[in-house]
Amino acid sequence: MSSPLISFTVTHRGTPYPLTLRPDSTLASLYVQLEGLTGVPPSLQKLLYKARLRNPGDDASIVEAGIKDGLKVQMLGSTPQEIGGLQAAENEQQRINRIMRERAMKVPVKVRSTVTSSSATLNYRFHSLEPLPHLPKPSSALELLTRISNDPAICHVMQKHKFSVGLLTELAPHENPELLGLNVNRGQAIKLRIRTDAYDGFRPYLWIRKVLCHELAHNEWGDHGENFKELDSRLNKEVAEFERAAREGTHDLGGREVYEPPEELEAEVYTHVLGGSGEPSISLNESREDRRQRVLEATMNRLRKEEEQLEQSCGTAGPSATETS
Repeated sequence: MSSPLISFTVTHRGTPYPLTLRPDSTLASLYVQLEGLTGVPPSLQKLLYKARLRNPGDDASIVEAGIKDGLKVQMLGSTPQEIGGLQAAENEQQRINRIMRERAMKVPVKVRSTVTSSSATLNYRFHSLEPLPHLPKPSSALELLTRISNDPAICHVMQKHKFSVGLLTELAPHENPELLGLNVNRGQAIKLRIRTDAYDGFRPYLWIRKVLCHELAHNEWGDHGENFKELDSRLNKEVAEFERAAREGTHDLGGREVYEPPEELEAEVYTHVLGGSGEPSISLNESREDRRQRVLEATMNRLRKEEEQLEQSCGTAGPSATETS
């Protein structure tokens, strides 16, 4: 009598794929079926579930590998087309970096200064960006890492404090579920958790930037002592003040405002009552300057509360802070 078939579901990027296989089917045959369904080749597939074998080989049966009836498996992996797009984006980033280096070499050295603004920009920055290629949409992850590395407020504090980071990359939620950020060897690499737990998108940009400020402070201080807290608070305040100054009148040649203030900052001055109308409570006699000050103060209060959560989810002060990528 033949063994009963095993039915299970593999989910890739939110799409479930019901499968029914014989118990003696090999993992290699499963990978081939998944390639036909998702376009992801076996070499780029990663299946997440509680396995019976720690590292089952491709010739192991699905039963030996721990796949059983009714099991739900999550699959990670990118198609060759997506990998090609990531490589193209990386090549473009390298091209931009090369142009910046060439321009910096052409800048004449001033007699009264040994460091030009261009060389400072090249020194105090993120020297390399690297998303995790085995996770979904690596090109989108690279775009997010590029955006935050070029954030004017972040560039401002990095040059002001002379921060240099070798590599800016991401943390995989399933590999580091307890961590939001990690600074390896005081700036050798900074890793940020930019994705949602379900891999169906990315976390809010302002929250990712907040985590980044926290990890940048670890360039100077390894633990979460008072010196670290003071620097971390200063970085967040400088980011908020930089953006406030930008909102107050910095324009480009076309007369357009350079920076659009995030709605989250303006929302800090609103007071909502549970069960009430939800209308903002703002004094009509309040001046524009007073309101701006309230926005800044409310923002800093929120940042201080968030810092407590960050310290609980930061791996920099722990053993993993000295690991290499």
